[in-house]
Amino acid sequence: MQEQTHQFWNLQIANQIFDSMADGVFTMDNQGRISFWNKSMERISGYTAKEALGQSCQLLQCSRCFGKMCPSDINKCKIIERGGAETKECFLRHKEGHDVAIIKNASVVQDENKNIIGVVETITDLSELNKARQKAMDAEIRLKEIHRLDNIIGKSRAMRQVFDAIRAAAASEATVLVKGESGTGKELVASAIHYNSERSKGPFITVNCSALSESLLESELFGHVKGAYTGAVRDRIGRFEEADGGSIFLDEIGELSPLIQVKLLRVLQEREIERVGDSRVRKVDIRIIAATHQDLLDLVHKGHYRQDLYYRLKVFPVFMPPLRERKEDIHVLTSHFISTMNKKTGKTIQGLTQEAMRMFMDYPWPGNVRELENAIEHAFVLCNQDQIGPPDVPIEIRQPDYLEVCYQQLNVPAGTPVKRKKISKDVLLELLDQCEWNKAEVARRVGLSRTSIWQYMKKWGIPLSKER
Repeated sequence: MQEQTHQFWNLQIANQIFDSMADGVFTMDNQGRISFWNKSMERISGYTAKEALGQSCQLLQCSRCFGKMCPSDINKCKIIERGGAETKECFLRHKEGHDVAIIKNASVVQDENKNIIGVVETITDLSELNKARQKAMDAEIRLKEIHRLDNIIGKSRAMRQVFDAIRAAAASEATVLVKGESGTGKELVASAIHYNSERSKGPFITVNCSALSESLLESELFGHVKGAYTGAVRDRIGRFEEADGGSIFLDEIGELSPLIQVKLLRVLQEREIERVGDSRVRKVDIRIIAATHQDLLDLVHKGHYRQDLYYRLKVFPVFMPPLRERKEDIHVLTSHFISTMNKKTGKTIQGLTQEAMRMFMDYPWPGNVRELENAIEHAFVLCNQDQIGPPDVPIEIRQPDYLEVCYQQLNVPAGTPVKRKKISKDVLLELLDQCEWNKAEVARRVGLSRTSIWQYMKKWGIPLSKER
């Protein structure tokens, strides 16, 4: 009696274990009748245990059993005939009529005399895995579409040369230096090179070298170990290590301090880094794509930039022309941005009026493509017609005299990006108001980095946002 109770208890535990499994499990006796059916089999197949027990495995209509249709006689089943096991990726037919992707693993069960007494099968549901795979594939496709070559808009001769350069760069592993004014689309060029190269499945990491101080940039790029400095409470991986197997885009490379220049040179030469506070050398498999709006060779001549680093960076230079030198692209760019904004806002704006387009063609676009995009976005806020007219256009495009006043205050020729290196507090405050306190835009107008603008604001006690 005690032995029977013990066996019953073991059977109950076994049933509970099988019912708690994510995989489906069922057994068949030596006549091919289903004798056990766990809860996961109910979920995967749609058939309850009550419906399945006593039935043959034909109930599942598996697409493959040893590559053949399921026989009606269990003794003709290949799993019995071979006395072995098989694992197959196939489909079963759900009770509701749809196919379910599965992995089926079948094994014979033998007694102590090697007599076959049945079959046990496990069913792994691949539905969620396949959904995850599809999502990953869709995400990869979307990512490639976002960064694909034709997202850099232009039909001018200058842009055709850019496209040729991108294709050539993507086909190589050479270090690339993208040169051009702010707002021309240097990051788009970098991403297009990466996503059209053999590294496209690896990470694409972006770092703005002008946005951080030397110590923060060093930690950002190279990482640090716990205790490397005050506040370093744990190890931190750097952006170079994050980019392993892919590409890293270093924007505003001309802003690097002498220390970071030396460390970057080693990365370019040896493809190895050391975290801050650590002596361990770590190899990294990365491609470096850099960008700058500055004349690095001029910085080299002035002693502000390492000559060896400059030549390491400009192995393959790509120049992004300013918008004022490719005005034939303004029509196609405005069409592209209007189409994008229509999708975002639900509006159905068809284009620009002739007068508004003439204003666009006459304007020098010191902020380049980024400024054009912002101008279209500004117009969408105001436009209530099917075409963007002069009243919808930003004031500096509508009124050339407005820009003249701004340029006179900064003592530079009108219609060109400002190259002044020192500004007064009053001029900075006025520029902040004009740019709606966008520090990046102010920096672009005066030819300084955003870090410099923040430093001026801190020096003169100017708050980071407009006081209300």
